[in-house]
Amino acid sequence: MDFSVFPEINFLIVILIIAGVTLLVTGASRLYHRQFVTGTGAGLTGIILVCSSLLLLSFVLNLYTYQRLTHEEAVAELQFREVGHQRYEVELKESLGKVRTLELAGDQWQLDARVMKWEGAANLLGLDSLYRLERISGRYSDIALERRASRTVYELSEEAGLDIWDVSQEYKTWLPWVDTIYGSAAYLPMADGA
Repeated sequence: MDFSVFPEINFLIVILIIAGVTLLVTGASRLYHRQFVTGTGAGLTGIILVCSSLLLLSFVLNLYTYQRLTHEEAVAELQFREVGHQRYEVELKESLGKVRTLELAGDQWQLDARVMKWEGAANLLGLDSLYRLERISGRYSDIALERRASRTVYELSEEAGLDIWDVSQEYKTWLPWVDTIYGSAAYLPMADGA
């Protein structure tokens, strides 16, 4: 996880936590000294700031599961090795160097991804589009075989924090600056040594 991707947001989270904890301590101290109105106000404000920072932290942790989508950059490299009839071992090397070895069944493969684009003010702030590899799957060319043979599908993503993808899909009015789309490729053939 590269925490330098959103330094401004990280700084904001730290400031909110410090301010919230300071207000909580101040509120507790005032309540102890029987200053109920100011103590309650400071304490509640501190709770709101700490909860807001934790919610923001949860969103940011989820954003770190995505990669920047830049032009003309490969998102993954796949190498296939036949291990049996319509069975292939695939080495999946992601753009940041993470390597996985998986076994796919069938004649074709597909790599699915989520793409998150920014709109409005977020775009003006220079936030890059993000992507996250979601899954890789194999399938058979023959429809009858596709219906009865074993299928292989692997999840590639890590869930961390509150899923900004799901929240932006369900509550579009809450996050109008986030545009979420699926970015799926067509099925491509598997072959030994490809």
